[in-house]
Amino acid sequence: MKKPSIVSRYLFFEMIPPFGVTLVFFTFVFIMSSLLELTNLIVNYRIGMGTVLIMLFYSVPYFLEFVIPMAVMMGVLLAFLRMSSDNEIIALKAGGVSIYRLLPPALVFCLLGFFATAAVSILALPWGKTAFKKTLAEVGTRHVDVVLKERTFTESLPGMMLYINRVDLKNRRLVDVFIEDRRKKGLVSTIVSPEGRLFRSEDGSSARLRLFDGTIHHADLAGQTVHFLRFDVYDFTLDLKTAARNLAGSAPDEEEMTVSELLQFVRQSPEKNERYYKILIELHERFSIPFACFALGLLAVSLGLQPMEGQRAIGLLFGLMFFTLYYIMLIMGWAFAESGVYPPALAMWLPNLVMGAIGAFLLVRTARERPMRIDSLLMAALHLARRRKGFPRRRILRGRR
Repeated sequence: MKKPSIVSRYLFFEMIPPFGVTLVFFTFVFIMSSLLELTNLIVNYRIGMGTVLIMLFYSVPYFLEFVIPMAVMMGVLLAFLRMSSDNEIIALKAGGVSIYRLLPPALVFCLLGFFATAAVSILALPWGKTAFKKTLAEVGTRHVDVVLKERTFTESLPGMMLYINRVDLKNRRLVDVFIEDRRKKGLVSTIVSPEGRLFRSEDGSSARLRLFDGTIHHADLAGQTVHFLRFDVYDFTLDLKTAARNLAGSAPDEEEMTVSELLQFVRQSPEKNERYYKILIELHERFSIPFACFALGLLAVSLGLQPMEGQRAIGLLFGLMFFTLYYIMLIMGWAFAESGVYPPALAMWLPNLVMGAIGAFLLVRTARERPMRIDSLLMAALHLARRRKGFPRRRILRGRR
């Protein structure tokens, strides 16, 4: 096996520090975005710090699925930008090193990122989602308030559907409560109350929901009769243990399913409904996002080799712009594929094809000594924006003053 050259080893190790910094930084950013919700669990629901940290750990794979490709792109981009700004690329070209000879270490780095992202997407993500749901179910048996979400239909309670407009945690008060009770066969009871309070039993197996000044509509499906009554105070019992079991054992959503389960569902689905398209989108996403490491990595190599004024700053800005464009295309593809506008496979793979094509185009032009001054496009856009906002034109004096 041929040993990698000194240049290849040097370039490969140049990519590691910016990759690590980017990975840690954006993981921290995603965690901080969940900080408000975590603080809410600790302060208002009195959930222990250990349980919250475990739930946060189970959520990390969802972040890493997108952070790793971005970190790979930034690692490759910053390595090439540094070498370009320090004229090391020019020195290598003067020494007879072709641009294409700089690709192998970058591709190896992207390959490692691909394996890491694939492990997170295919293995860690469904495991983390499933473990998070089980932990949430266990927390719900001890803190029923966690299960009762504002403006959300809760269907984990056996034979019931519960909706609460607002939850006042300080006073343990529920505002605008709606309950549909189907626990008795052939009888549907609809309970509406403007206010309620929640009391938990001593053994933690159940909770009592006390409602005030509400109405009850009993619909007897067999006898086709409806009864209506008003109440001043009405106590309603919630079976928390059964609700927790129902939540933990409920049908998994697409993010909780393994690849084999996704494939089995697609093959055995009797009709192509909304659920079918969501599963198919998730299946393609599990593989398209790992391959984004190659598409974004190739684009990063091309951007890092482009001649620019203010090499590092402008190059980094373009890198963030292209990654944002990739993410927007992914979100739009998800929305269009879910609505059936175009096939899920195209929706999930098109961002990779677009980013890879742009990277290949720029790389070929650079290798032929015909690079594109993409920074001039940015400067032209800024100049045009300045003129449209009414800023005075500035003359650039050249030559003698």
